[in-house]
Amino acid sequence: MEISAAVIAVALIALLVVVTVLRAVRIVPQARARNVERLGRYQRTLRPGLNFVIPYIDRVYPAIDLREQVVSFRPQPVITEDNLVVEIDTVLYFQVTDPRAAAYEIASYLQAVEQLTVTTLRNVVGSMDLERTLTSRDTINSQLRGVLDEATGKWGLRVNRVEIKAVDPPQTIKDAMEKQMRAERDKRAVILSAEGHRQSQILTAEGEKQAAVLRAEGNRSAEILRAEGQSRAIDQVFQAVHRNDPDPKLLAYQYLRVLPQIAQGAGNTFWVIPSEVTSALHEVSRAFSESLPTSTATREDSTDETAARASEDAARAAEAAAEAVADAAETDTTHIAAPRTAPETVPGRDDQRSHSTSDQPSCGA
Repeated sequence: MEISAAVIAVALIALLVVVTVLRAVRIVPQARARNVERLGRYQRTLRPGLNFVIPYIDRVYPAIDLREQVVSFRPQPVITEDNLVVEIDTVLYFQVTDPRAAAYEIASYLQAVEQLTVTTLRNVVGSMDLERTLTSRDTINSQLRGVLDEATGKWGLRVNRVEIKAVDPPQTIKDAMEKQMRAERDKRAVILSAEGHRQSQILTAEGEKQAAVLRAEGNRSAEILRAEGQSRAIDQVFQAVHRNDPDPKLLAYQYLRVLPQIAQGAGNTFWVIPSEVTSALHEVSRAFSESLPTSTATREDSTDETAARASEDAARAAEAAAEAVADAAETDTTHIAAPRTAPETVPGRDDQRSHSTSDQPSCGA
């Protein structure tokens, strides 16, 4: 009986020693801190690592996290300057820099930070309208951070950042904003389309202008070259005519050759035979009826046979010219001007044609 009591006493003493040792040794993790009170009064703050306290006299409080913490607060209704209620979600980034102040200067620093954030947010957003609230998040964040950092400094906290996570206006405002955005997009689309059409018209006009200028320059060059060609051709013909020195007989023959072409037009129902036609016929007939003069070289080299052939050709040419004139005169006998003087006889033909010898021939319909 005595042995059992001694064993129990030893066991109790050993247990007390173990409990005392355990209460005297405190191990604090990294980035943590624990406050120690001795007889109800703050004694010190335990740092990370192995720490010793006086058991049953020192009281060690739970660990305080010294790392940067992220806290997301629930949406808070805020009234803007234009009397619209919006829901604003905020995210707070803070860090405990003084464990003693965080434990003894404020009862619950997390709740205090939340309420301070809500009141500061209402003050800041209350001075802005909805559009400015939606587009001025950086301004709101900087103002919130300044107020919170100043107020939480004595609590042993440091506010690093304050971010607005979402701003939710009423559903009617959302619908109106969507309509406004759609109208703005349609407006920009119409403006861009008009700008594109205007640029297209400008480019098209510029292209047509350049094409017209180039076409005009080409036509001008072509007309100049054509005029130069015609001038050179006329000059060459003129020089050739004067160089060959034609006599009036040749000119009369050429006149008679052109005369039938005047009556060949499809719309020529009325044409005039000048008074010089009879004299031209007379000159041509006499030219082909007479012997053609020959030069000295021709007389030396020609023979009787070639002379006879030339006479026959001249006679046939005279007869052909007379027939051409007669055919031209018979094309429209009802529209030939009536003669004012006595008719002249065309050599080489039996029938007689009347021709006007006056300077201004009369015309018949």
